[in-house]
Amino acid sequence: MTGPASSNANGAEIFVRALESEGVKYIFAVPGEENLDLLEALRKSGIQLILNRHEQAAGFMAATYGRLTGRVGVCLSTLGPGATNLVTAAAYAQLGAMPMMMISGQKPIKSSKQGLFQILDVVDLMRPLTKYTRQISNANTIPAKIREAFRLASEERPGAVHLELPEDIASEITEPDIHIFQPSDARRPTASTKSLEMACEMIHQARHPLIMIGAGANRKRVSQALVHLVNSSNIPFFTTQMGKGVVDERHPRYLGNAALSSGDFVHCAIDHADLVINVGHDVVEKPPFFMKPGGKQVIHVNFSGADVDPVYFPQHEVVGDIANSVEYLAAHCPPCDSHDFSRFMEVKAAVDEHVHAGESDSRFPIIPQRIVHDVRQVMPEDGIIALDNGMYKLWFARNYPAYDNNTVLLDNALASMGAGLPSAMMAAMLYPRLKVMAVCGDGGFLMNSQELETAVRLKLNLVVLIINDSAYGMIKWKQSQEGFPEFGLDYDNPDFVKYAEAYGATGHRVTRTEDLRPILASAQSAGGVHLVDVPVDYSENKRVFDEELAELTCNL
Repeated sequence: MTGPASSNANGAEIFVRALESEGVKYIFAVPGEENLDLLEALRKSGIQLILNRHEQAAGFMAATYGRLTGRVGVCLSTLGPGATNLVTAAAYAQLGAMPMMMISGQKPIKSSKQGLFQILDVVDLMRPLTKYTRQISNANTIPAKIREAFRLASEERPGAVHLELPEDIASEITEPDIHIFQPSDARRPTASTKSLEMACEMIHQARHPLIMIGAGANRKRVSQALVHLVNSSNIPFFTTQMGKGVVDERHPRYLGNAALSSGDFVHCAIDHADLVINVGHDVVEKPPFFMKPGGKQVIHVNFSGADVDPVYFPQHEVVGDIANSVEYLAAHCPPCDSHDFSRFMEVKAAVDEHVHAGESDSRFPIIPQRIVHDVRQVMPEDGIIALDNGMYKLWFARNYPAYDNNTVLLDNALASMGAGLPSAMMAAMLYPRLKVMAVCGDGGFLMNSQELETAVRLKLNLVVLIINDSAYGMIKWKQSQEGFPEFGLDYDNPDFVKYAEAYGATGHRVTRTEDLRPILASAQSAGGVHLVDVPVDYSENKRVFDEELAELTCNL
């Protein structure tokens, strides 16, 4: 279906009308003078403009909108440095399979206004980071280009798209009979019956099958289907970092999270498996295990075919809508007498015991295990935590049980620092009745900390937990693992309590371990934006991950 637009509309007005037709509710933006016609058209529209303090944060919010809703999030920048500031967010959405559209301005293309001042080839810059990037050179083509951009951003595998709207095209009067294209009613194709039957046969023939749940499964319909499969087949499962919560992790068949690349209890289960049913994972997310020629078999269940890699070359692929594929497997793979899960259950017992170790430790500064435990205690079952990137992400992925899909927002594809606060802000905007917490390191927080002002201005209810070690802690850990002396990774921080108060938020400093949990609970109950600064003792990184796990898994 198409719909006529009114006569005498300029390109910017048609652009906004096409966005409205796509169902756009928000645009996250740091506008410039090249966007003024578009701003005026937005002022007259039903789309809410969210003014950010940095383009990267605007992109992170748009990408997280796409991640949480399945609809395309939209962000806006000016030309030159505004557009280059979107590059990290473009990669974040593209690698994380989050549908997002970026709009950037540009100087007039039909006449020179200021020579080459601030002009970059942004379309070419975005090409390797997006599924689609175009400059609009004729206002009459705007509806078609927007429809195509939204189609590609949404189609599997979802990702980033980009449109450049030059100043003179935004102000150009369109033809009176221009039409806005409506979204089509597209459905994902289903996997072939033959491929599904073969998958069932492989599962039946396996002795120790194991289910792996990845990022592509982190959707409501897939979550429900996977619960059916686990319950009907009794096959144990584990998750990647971005697959957390797809199935309630209190499930008796949950073996743990592959937070580490190797050497954890869950890898004992993976090594024992003769068949891994890989649901929704691809090689963009950091691999939780590496395939070897002549090793275990892998069934790839995903929306699209596998990208073959030296560490990932599945022997069988079930390509199509994941939920439909998993429901078929659930209906046709009942418990099998030949399956033996005894080793997996030994692994589960070891995992369950180990993730609870240290959760009551009272030393100060606080060890990561206690921080994770106290956060889980104050978060309701449907509460959302959004993790930035740092050492604590491994601890939360491993030790924090998730009860529902998309209640733990983390990124293990681009793994960019600076995304935690904007992601949490987006969740708080979308779900104002849910409890939302950003969990950030001091380093990652300061990369987009200016967005505290945005959060306060939007009157969000949000707790920001800063895990403070005054260093780039994960790199210090890696430095130690490689045998290098400590060097170049320590820094000084501002007074985070005063920093929060300067933005109109409420700041809290934890000075005793027993105070963390009540401070977090009080901040959640009070509403508004709260920042909680907690010092962390990261000596546990080496003791647990490098020493203790090596000994315990060796003896399992």
